[in-house]
Amino acid sequence: MIDAFRSRQFLIFLLTGGVAACVNFGARIVLNRWMGFSAAIVVAYLLGMVTAFVLARTFVFGGGQLALHRSAVYFVLVNAVAVLQTWAASLLLALYVLPALGVDRFAAEIAHGIGVIVPVFTSYLGHKHLSFR
Repeated sequence: MIDAFRSRQFLIFLLTGGVAACVNFGARIVLNRWMGFSAAIVVAYLLGMVTAFVLARTFVFGGGQLALHRSAVYFVLVNAVAVLQTWAASLLLALYVLPALGVDRFAAEIAHGIGVIVPVFTSYLGHKHLSFR
């Protein structure tokens, strides 16, 4: 399993995921002007998820053997787990950890940035073995 994280495919997954994470992160900042932090995290994650699906299917996994709709269903299921990881980590950091450390400048951005990174490994394995198998 360790070799899977040393592959060219995983590197491309990280790059395309980085683009999707930027969409997610930027959208959360914009959305936060009109909605609360918690809701903005979820909506931004959905925008990033659509970006990630298109990029992963095109550049990382080549579509796999599954039909587009079936691949999309698995992609959403894997990301349902990932959004919970992102949401929980972001809120934990923003509401408890960072305030306890005395961090108040850019706390939401720091918390969300780390939260977006948290599910990288579980998402890669889920997409490799389910979404794009």
